[in-house]
Amino acid sequence: MKHFKFTRSEPRKRRIHKAPTLREMTACAPWLAAELAAVEPELLVVLGATAGKALLGNSFRVTRVRGTLLEEEIHGRPQRLVPTVHPSAVLRSDDRDAAYRGLVSDLEVAARALE
Repeated sequence: MKHFKFTRSEPRKRRIHKAPTLREMTACAPWLAAELAAVEPELLVVLGATAGKALLGNSFRVTRVRGTLLEEEIHGRPQRLVPTVHPSAVLRSDDRDAAYRGLVSDLEVAARALE
């Protein structure tokens, strides 16, 4: 997903990313479909819940399927995917080492899927 917008959490606090609405994701879907058709990726690494929901629907939960190889129909084409957390989640984690190891483990699943 290429959608990006900020909101202020509190006065004088840092700005935080605000997830796109369903309407915004739906509006961007034709561009995403066109990019996937043009690139024809062998594998998609789905970084975070927003990307997962854009590809797999609103019921997607990254915590349920992270680090697994999925085969799904995306915009009318069969596609292999490996969902994981967004890398920024590692930076926000209370236990960065564990979060980093989990991300690396998920990416290793993606690497093996390409062998």
